[in-house]
Amino acid sequence: MLAGRKYRLSPTAEQAERAQGLGDLCRLACGTALEQRREYRRRGAGMNYVRRAAELADAKREHAWLRTAPSHVLQQDLKDLDKACRTHGTFEVRWRSGARWNPSFRFPAANLITTERPNRRWGRAKLPKLGWVAFRRSRRPCGEIRSATVSRKAGHRYVSLLVEDRAPVSEHHAGTPVGVDGGAGVAATTSTGDFRDRECVTSGEKARYRCLQRSPARSEKGSANRRGILAAMSRILGGVTDRRADSTAWTRRTARAERSSCARPAATGTTPMRTRRRTSSAPQGMRCQPVETSPLGGR
Repeated sequence: MLAGRKYRLSPTAEQAERAQGLGDLCRLACGTALEQRREYRRRGAGMNYVRRAAELADAKREHAWLRTAPSHVLQQDLKDLDKACRTHGTFEVRWRSGARWNPSFRFPAANLITTERPNRRWGRAKLPKLGWVAFRRSRRPCGEIRSATVSRKAGHRYVSLLVEDRAPVSEHHAGTPVGVDGGAGVAATTSTGDFRDRECVTSGEKARYRCLQRSPARSEKGSANRRGILAAMSRILGGVTDRRADSTAWTRRTARAERSSCARPAATGTTPMRTRRRTSSAPQGMRCQPVETSPLGGR
């Protein structure tokens, strides 16, 4: 069974600069490929990954600055773009903005990835073009590494390892199913009528975020003060999104607990609420008005 293990990196200044360069090259390759696919679509023709990979090889021979990025990283980025265009449509895929997009790239070659444990608290991973990068070893990888993805969030860099843990896949059990509904007002509602909720945003974070939202209006665009304000807002949002991810995992554990406590074990399902589609089809007078416009949300 494939599972993910995410760790916080502690790169050196040189490694952080190389990671930023790799992310910029991936964004450039993806943007160029998307623009070419859209131009071909306007002419009624098509463009696939095979042709783009051949053109990438020719471009790397002509331009030396493209050789700083591993070929399999750029090829994996083109594969992801090709899959997104086939699934959602060429004109539905969004551009990667240099100001809003958090750089991320994947190393699909498992034979080039090595992990070690120098001590109890820290580990290190050997990644192509980056070398040995230290990371906080919060848990054991427990499996064979298939790929590694380096990303950036709230000013920190992370590595996500895709591992094959060889854990047995749970079989489907016949009997009465147990359901868990995930909602907006309450995080989880079990089939027995129990309401379970978790707080993801504190009142202090909401107050600080509102104060920071007003600060950019009094700062000059491109200044160091404005960049510091945006970084502080990003750190608050990063903590909130991490807690929401933990809340989602906690909801799944709740579903498994309900399944184990059931007299006749059966399949457990989680039903998400698609409120956007429901509110868009509702009459104008019956639509709910948003109470708070902050990206932090209600919880």
